[in-house]
Amino acid sequence: MYFKSTFFGDYQLQDKRVTLGRTITETDFVVHAGHTGDFFPHHMDAEWCATQPFKRRIAHGTMIFSIGIGLTASEINPEAMSKGYDKLRFVKPVFIGDTIHSEITILEKGESKRPEYGTVTEHVEIINQHGEVVLVCDHLLVVKKKSV
Repeated sequence: MYFKSTFFGDYQLQDKRVTLGRTITETDFVVHAGHTGDFFPHHMDAEWCATQPFKRRIAHGTMIFSIGIGLTASEINPEAMSKGYDKLRFVKPVFIGDTIHSEITILEKGESKRPEYGTVTEHVEIINQHGEVVLVCDHLLVVKKKSV
């Protein structure tokens, strides 16, 4: 993890970065369920899941979001602030033993209410070891413009 100042003008549309991977474990399921209180059988009951269409336990979508976004945090930009996330979708299930990584593409740039800032939208795709997109969202940023 490191700091890198990237100002609004430095962002280029369609620029892309790819994170390292992370394998999802049983411990991830248990810890996330404990943190959130989400002990639904879809995530915690292997016997019940065996009777369902996916035949095995499915990762919490919010856990995959958290881990996938966490993977993007290897670079800290002190010139930007997160405004939140839009268009979050759980596209495919993730299972224990799957390895995910994140791919971030600069999708849009625009002006902000404050003239010393601009807005940047990063499109985030979380992808499994088979190259399948499992989660998508747009990350909204407010980014400082370089002083002239």
